[in-house]
Amino acid sequence: MDTSTQPPQRAADLLDAVGPAFSRLRRAQVLNVEKQVSRKDFTRTLVLNIVQDGPDQEGQEITVGVVGERLAVDPSVASRMVSDCITAGYLIRAASQRDGRRTILQLTPEGHETLARFRRHQRAAFERITQDWPEEERLEFARLLIKYVDSVGELQQDPGSA
Repeated sequence: MDTSTQPPQRAADLLDAVGPAFSRLRRAQVLNVEKQVSRKDFTRTLVLNIVQDGPDQEGQEITVGVVGERLAVDPSVASRMVSDCITAGYLIRAASQRDGRRTILQLTPEGHETLARFRRHQRAAFERITQDWPEEERLEFARLLIKYVDSVGELQQDPGSA
């Protein structure tokens, strides 16, 4: 019997099951609900979301380096990812208003539409996955997931957390 899908009974078991659950979630990152999202499009949306999210701190601008830091990838990988988004017409490079020698990234109208389309896909996936859940559980899970992600973001910004 496969016990990895059995619900944990004790609090400690439940907390121990969170890590493996995140791993399974990561492996199933793109659920085919309408039309399959390609791996390339999924990667592009990671970059586009970073650009749309904007700065984490005062004076920060969104550059290839920031994309690399937030995705925890080498600068060369981040550069290729950004170049792909530019080639696809989703991003443009612009001169920094703070330092004209620097290049910042901005979304194009096509980039905004791509993000909107991906968000519709994500919502459809969430609704499909939770279709048998009571509405209050769906909303509570959504609220707690957003709270969790916001807390992760706060920890990443806190230099004393590392």
